[in-house]
Amino acid sequence: MINSLLDNDFYKFTMQHAVMKLFPKARARYRFINRGQHVFPPGFAMALQAAIADLAKLRLTDREKSYFATTCPYIDPTYFDFLQGYRYDPTEVHIEQHGGELTVAIEGYWYRTILWEVPIMSLICELYYLLTDQVRQPDEQVIATATQKIERYGQLGVTIAEFGTRRRHSYAVHRLVVQALRTAGEGTFIGTSNVHMAMLSQTKPIGTHAHEWFMFHAAKYGFKMANLLGLEHWSDVYRGDLGIALSDTYTTDVFFTQFDKKLTKLFDGVRHDSGDPLAFADKTIAHYRQHGIDPHSKTIIFSDGLDADKVTRIALHCRGRIGISFGIGTNFTNDVGLPPMNIVIKMTEAYPEEAHWTPVIKLSDEPGKHTGEAGMITLAKQILDIP
Repeated sequence: MINSLLDNDFYKFTMQHAVMKLFPKARARYRFINRGQHVFPPGFAMALQAAIADLAKLRLTDREKSYFATTCPYIDPTYFDFLQGYRYDPTEVHIEQHGGELTVAIEGYWYRTILWEVPIMSLICELYYLLTDQVRQPDEQVIATATQKIERYGQLGVTIAEFGTRRRHSYAVHRLVVQALRTAGEGTFIGTSNVHMAMLSQTKPIGTHAHEWFMFHAAKYGFKMANLLGLEHWSDVYRGDLGIALSDTYTTDVFFTQFDKKLTKLFDGVRHDSGDPLAFADKTIAHYRQHGIDPHSKTIIFSDGLDADKVTRIALHCRGRIGISFGIGTNFTNDVGLPPMNIVIKMTEAYPEEAHWTPVIKLSDEPGKHTGEAGMITLAKQILDIP
């Protein structure tokens, strides 16, 4: 199901590199959240544990190392040496099943455990369909569906990246989809978040950082400083590369109050991941104008539950006002005639070197996507003056 160490999202590797440089002694805890209330069949936990144990056999090959280092020269060479020696440690993952309910918890040094989220989610999805005997559409239909979608996006005149590793139907479907996008999407398809798929298709790995980067910064420095120091530290490591800032860890309104003129000029753009995309575009354009920056020189990456209709609506709203691009996930990699899974794995606690275990939260622009302890969410809202 997973046969390469690079079968993971690019931002996991870029964050791992930054964590090793800045926070090598930090620890983290993650847990599985079953948003879709899926019922897991008997024996699922045992099958998942076996699949996770197999990940310990993965090694970064010389070919993979060469591709990664050549494609991403802004990452230190020492990191690729580290990655070649990295091994998944299944003892960092604890799995239980009670009836149809599944519990997955991860704990360890942050620089190690940061790589678990994406492959475990993809394994859960693939095993779920397999062990519940759900039959997907044939390969020809999968290819045709992906081809039709990328051709429609081409007609719309937008650029598209594939972001669907976490909730893909399976490795096989993911491979078919990326091949179809690469074949039919010239000028439209600009890359994939999955480094392994990018290498196979000789395209670009896409991504920067995720919510956990800012969640950890809140645990270490406090909610008021999380966005500012998170972006400052990111720029310290990457010096202007990987310049798309994630905006909604503590709501977009709070983000823009902390996205000062220096950072606004330094970063190439922002990523939208929750809430009304049109309202977000208007706020972003207004923010750039307020700081005397031409919005046409910046880019918004939209990545929240996109499909063709939503992309069309956003493109028509933004065209001629600001640069735009789109990252599409599940709608590409799990559109096979079966209901897609609604699952996540989120960081729940962080242990900065000089502190203690601290609960972490995410305050999305959609209240239904808030994650973390209720008491900490309430405290964060009070500190950040969020209604």
